[in-house]
Amino acid sequence: MLITPTTTPLTAGAPCFQRIVVRGTNWIGDCVMSLPALKQLRRLFPRAHLAVLVPPWVADIYRHVPGVDELIVFEKEGRHRGSLGLVRLASELTEKNFDLGILFQNAFEGAFLFALARIPARLGYTRDARAWLLTHPVPVPRQFGHQVNYYLHLVSRLGDIQFDPDISLHLSRAIRAQGENLLKESGWKGGPLVGLNPGAYYGPAKRWLLERYAAVADRLIQEQGADVALFGAGEEELIGYRIEERMRRRPLNLINRTSLDQLMGSLACCDLVVTNDSGPMHLAAALGVPVIALFGSTDEKATGPVGPRARVIAKEVFCRPCLLRECPIDLRCFASITVEEVYAAAASVLSEVGKARAY
Repeated sequence: MLITPTTTPLTAGAPCFQRIVVRGTNWIGDCVMSLPALKQLRRLFPRAHLAVLVPPWVADIYRHVPGVDELIVFEKEGRHRGSLGLVRLASELTEKNFDLGILFQNAFEGAFLFALARIPARLGYTRDARAWLLTHPVPVPRQFGHQVNYYLHLVSRLGDIQFDPDISLHLSRAIRAQGENLLKESGWKGGPLVGLNPGAYYGPAKRWLLERYAAVADRLIQEQGADVALFGAGEEELIGYRIEERMRRRPLNLINRTSLDQLMGSLACCDLVVTNDSGPMHLAAALGVPVIALFGSTDEKATGPVGPRARVIAKEVFCRPCLLRECPIDLRCFASITVEEVYAAAASVLSEVGKARAY
């Protein structure tokens, strides 16, 4: 059933690929960072049928990516649950007659699924002890810089590509309207709007201090006349409440109140997003919204926001980037980022946005 791995470059047979499936990543930020590779894949195979296989919580991202012909949702907690569910999904993929499967995801499961589906050519990195399941295993490059290049390097095995970090997403008017309506229902008056994303799924070592988010939010409301909207996923609801408790002014708390489409539509309405290293950070950058990203335990050189409207605030302390979920000492990487410097950066961006509108 499995095809023996080969060292033959895929470029030798690339012109014959007519039906391609990409196993996308499971996290919003990684999905955004893999978009340049997906766009280069479409450029290499302009006439091929291009499908993307992803879990439901990131699927809406790909509805806004031109060139994706088919979206296949991996319902791991539903019809594709467990071993029988994986076999069912493999059977569905087999029926679609894909001739090339590309693994942006690093997990063993993805390679096993593509092999089980008998996809003739399977390209992916040799991660998670899965090289034997790939027809064209690719060693992980020792140095690749930003995560965007990690995915582009994989696609480069298929032909000459441009290492273009184009993460841009273009929403329809309907999706933008969804976000705008939700914000107005929550109290947005239509003036300057700053989004705050104070959570980060990975852990507290990626989260700037809540009391400082609250202080920045109060100053933006009082001194800039802005509305402040809090964004985040359901499990971050408590973070939102704790910020509200520390504020003198009322924010628009949308944590756990948005679908992914509504989140994207709401972010697109913002004049600025102040955020931790997270999925919404990458979404805001992809939507062309000015971003101020606060980095603690993670490495902004590897996973920082992409684009000319993004700015990173990070401190060079001896222990960062440690890449830990929780800080074992005093979270000095974040403790050294002050309310004043974040507020000053935000005020500067809002001033530039105001001047641009005046023209």
